[in-house]
Amino acid sequence: MSKKEIIIKATKVFVKETLKDAEAGHDWFHTLRVYNNARLIAKSESVDLYIVALGALLHDIADSKFHNGDDTVGPRVARKFLLQHNIDSFVIDSVIDIINNISFNKSLETNNKPNSIELDVVQDADRLDAIGAIGIARCFNYGGFKNRKLFDPSIKPNLKMSKKEYKNSKAPTINHFYEKLLLLSDKMNTKTGKKIAKERHQFMTEYLDQFHAEWEGNR
Repeated sequence: MSKKEIIIKATKVFVKETLKDAEAGHDWFHTLRVYNNARLIAKSESVDLYIVALGALLHDIADSKFHNGDDTVGPRVARKFLLQHNIDSFVIDSVIDIINNISFNKSLETNNKPNSIELDVVQDADRLDAIGAIGIARCFNYGGFKNRKLFDPSIKPNLKMSKKEYKNSKAPTINHFYEKLLLLSDKMNTKTGKKIAKERHQFMTEYLDQFHAEWEGNR
C-alpha cells in the first residue's frame, strides 16, 4: 500500500469516527457518496486524484450549520488532521480551498472562487448528493432535524437571498427546492456532473409536481 493510500484510509477512519453522531444528511454516508461521486467524475477530468480524494472526504468534517454558522471550524479541523499526518503544504492548501469554497452559500457572495479543477470535481460531487432521490431524502431529513414545516403556501421562496439570509433561513422545507436544489443543475462545473445532474433534476421536478398536486387534493 502506497503512502497516499495509507493517508486516504486513515482519513476515512477519522471522518467516519468524527461524524458518527452527525445529522443523517451530513454524516459519513453522505461523505462516502460524495467521495464515490468525485471519483466517478474525476475519470473524465485531468485532476490530482489525491487532492480530490482528501477534499471529498474532508469537505463536511465540521459543517458550519452545526457549529453556530462558524465557517472556520471545518478548515481548522481538516488542517490539523492533515498536519498531523505530515501532508505536503500544497496538498493541504488545496484541500482547504475545497472546504472553504464548496458550499452553495459561497455562490451567494460576489468574490470569485479559486481556479481549481479539483474543487470543481468535488463541488459537483457534493451538489449531486443534494439533488435527485437522495437529495429529496436529505432535504426532508434536515427539515425535520430543524423542526421546519413541510410546506406553507403563504411563505414564498426567496430567490434573491444573501449569504446571511440563506444561513439564517427558517423557511418550510419545500422552499429549499426552489431556493437551492433546483438551481444546482445549472451550476455544475464538469461534463459528467452536468450529465448526471440533468436526470436527477428531472426527478425532482416530477416529485414537486406530484407533491403540489397531492397537497391540493388533485391526485
